[in-house]
Amino acid sequence: MITTETKIITDSWISLTWDEFSQLWDDSIYKKAKFYYYNQKVRIEMTPLGNDHASDHSIINHAIYLYAAIKNIPFNGLDACSYRKVGVKEAQPDLSFYIGDNVDVVPYGTGVIDLTIYPSPNLVIEVANTSLADDKGEKRLLYEDCGVEEYWIVDVKNVNIIAFKIEDKGSKRITQSLVLPGLEINSLVQALQKSRETNHSEVSRWLLQQFQSN
Repeated sequence: MITTETKIITDSWISLTWDEFSQLWDDSIYKKAKFYYYNQKVRIEMTPLGNDHASDHSIINHAIYLYAAIKNIPFNGLDACSYRKVGVKEAQPDLSFYIGDNVDVVPYGTGVIDLTIYPSPNLVIEVANTSLADDKGEKRLLYEDCGVEEYWIVDVKNVNIIAFKIEDKGSKRITQSLVLPGLEINSLVQALQKSRETNHSEVSRWLLQQFQSN
């Protein structure tokens, strides 16, 4: 049974059964919340997303679209999409991408992506402003368990990207993407740094030059 006290605990992991967790989906209190469920614990994120988080989210998303288009890499990007294995886990990453052979695996018109029917996305990205410790910790374990191929954390406050490749339910730091071959993580970090000094149009122009020259 979910109590009023339980409902007000957000932005931290709390113990709930799946049935209790599922009661929250239609609760108007959590209309704008992001949900994560793993190891019989739920994390409900309701921290308002400000300018810095939104700006970095936009830059990284645009950079990936730009790189994939220039390098002719087939992919589909999803923004704040929900992935669910009923009774076991749920994730709603800031950005996720199906790439290469998986590009068309989820048909248009699909709601929450059922991980018992469809594979996990190849790349998952969390933009961390106030949630960095959790993104490096419990969420990383969640995505390892989901079997995504790469997991990136955009560290807003430190203007950095922590990128991992995932295999055999473990993760290892990388400096170059494997799912987006040839993409140097540092080039994205430089784009974030430039966004602190100039507008996104200038950053996009710089990214275009970088990607076309490599």
